[in-house]
Amino acid sequence: MAETDPVDLTKRLIQCPSVTPEEGGALVLLEEILSEAGFSCTRVDRGGVANLFARYGQPGAARTLGFNGHTDVVPVGNTGDWTVQPFGGEERDGFLWGRGATDMKSGVAAWVAAAVDLADELPRDGALIIAITGDEEGDAVDGTVALLDWMRDHQERMTACIVGEPTCPNHMGEMMKIGRRGSMTAFFTARGVQGHSAYPHRAKNPVPALARLMTRLDMHELDEGTAHFDASTLAITTIDTGNPATNVIPAESRATVNIRFNDAHSSTGLTAWLEEEMQRVAGETGIEMSMRVKVSGESFLTPPGELSSLVAEAVAAETGVMPEMSTSGGTSDARFVKDHCPVVEFGLVGKTMHQVDERVDIGQIRQLKRIYSRIIRDYFT
Repeated sequence: MAETDPVDLTKRLIQCPSVTPEEGGALVLLEEILSEAGFSCTRVDRGGVANLFARYGQPGAARTLGFNGHTDVVPVGNTGDWTVQPFGGEERDGFLWGRGATDMKSGVAAWVAAAVDLADELPRDGALIIAITGDEEGDAVDGTVALLDWMRDHQERMTACIVGEPTCPNHMGEMMKIGRRGSMTAFFTARGVQGHSAYPHRAKNPVPALARLMTRLDMHELDEGTAHFDASTLAITTIDTGNPATNVIPAESRATVNIRFNDAHSSTGLTAWLEEEMQRVAGETGIEMSMRVKVSGESFLTPPGELSSLVAEAVAAETGVMPEMSTSGGTSDARFVKDHCPVVEFGLVGKTMHQVDERVDIGQIRQLKRIYSRIIRDYFT
C-alpha cells in the first residue's frame, strides 16, 4: 500500500478557502480520507463552527494518543500583495505556498498522513484520536472547547495529546512547547465631568487620572520569571479619548491593557490587583473608574516527563536537533486540552504564518510526517 503523501494533502487543504469560521471543504476532505482509512468520524459542529472528531481503535482504550489542530486560517489581506494565489497551493522554489501552509494545514496533513499509514499497526489496547477545529483563529468558543465537551459527554478520552502548531522559530526541530503563558485583557473607563478648558475648576478631567493609573500599572514588575517561564508582561495597548476639540475637557476616557502571565499568577489574582490599583487612583483623583476583564486563557505547564521526552527524542532522531522545551509565544488551543490530558506542542517553522505569501518548506512537511510517525510508534511501543 502506497504511503500517504503529506505534501499533496497539505496542497489540497490549502485549496480549501477556510477563513474562520468558513469550513471551506477542509473538514469534508479530512473526513473522507480518514473514513476510507477506517477511522470513525463525527462532525461536532457548534455555534456555526465546523469541527471534526475521528477515532481509530476502540473507545476507552487504555492508551489513546490524540492530536489537536485546526484548518481555519486568518484572512489573506490584500490579494494584490501576494505573488501567488492565496488558496492556490502552488509549489515553487522548494516551497508550498498559500494561506494556512504554515499555520497549520501542513501540521494537520503530516499527522493525518502518519496516522492513516500506521493505524493498522496499533496494539489492541491502543487508539488514535484526531480532533480538528475550524475556530482556532477566531473566538475559540465553539472549536476545540466544543470537541472536548462532546468527548466528555460521549466518554471519549485521550491519555496524551500532541498539538501541531508551528513551534520552531527558525530551524526545524529547535523548539517544542510544554506550556503557554496566560493571556488577559483589561478595559478601563474613567468618567469625569465635561467642561471648558479655560475653566478647568468647573470640570473633572478623567484623562490625567487614567494616565496616572496606566503609569502605575506600567511601572509595576509582575515577577522575575519562574522555573519554566520568562517574566510576565503588561502592555498598554491603547488610550482613547475621542475628543476632537482643543477647548473641551472630555467627560470620558478609555484605556486597554494586555497581560501575558506565567504560572506565578492566575487571572483571578491579577484581576484583583488591577481592581485595587484602579480604586486607589479613583480615590486619589475623585474620578469614577470601572473595569471589564476578558480572559483568553490561564497559564499552564506540562512538567517535563514521559510525554515531553518522547516527543523530544522523536524530533532529535529525525532532525539531529534536541528541541528546547519552551513556554514562549502566544496562546494556542493547548490551553483547553491541558484540562483533559497531558499535552505537548510540536510543529514546523512558523516564520511566515499569517504573512502575505505564507509558505512552507516542502522537505519539512515530509520531515514532520516522519517525526509524527515516530511519536505514534514510540508511544505504543
